[in-house]
Amino acid sequence: MKNSHLTKGHCVPCEGGAKPMDKKEIATYLTLLKTPWEVSENSKLISKQFKLKDFRDAIEFVNKIAEIAEKQGHHPNISVYYNKVKIMLTTRAIKGLSMNDFIIASKIEVLQDNS
Repeated sequence: MKNSHLTKGHCVPCEGGAKPMDKKEIATYLTLLKTPWEVSENSKLISKQFKLKDFRDAIEFVNKIAEIAEKQGHHPNISVYYNKVKIMLTTRAIKGLSMNDFIIASKIEVLQDNS
């Protein structure tokens, strides 16, 4: 499993003075994820849309993501469109991407595998 070290990782609090990842770091960490994620907002956000069977499955998926986010102390923005769930990750304290975003992304991918 190519993202196993991310999946086993734990988010750490970011302070406002920390620097966000640069484009090269982001590109490297994107290769560690199992599926493609989109980078947007001038490399300050990664996002992915997941398609589930129906609305009920979408909400169950969101609830599982919420459990992970609470345990990790790192919370994505989530949009639900019937059976589609869009996840948007950024580290607000540093106004960009951090390792935490990729840790959460990898844990969400594992959820999707088990859905």
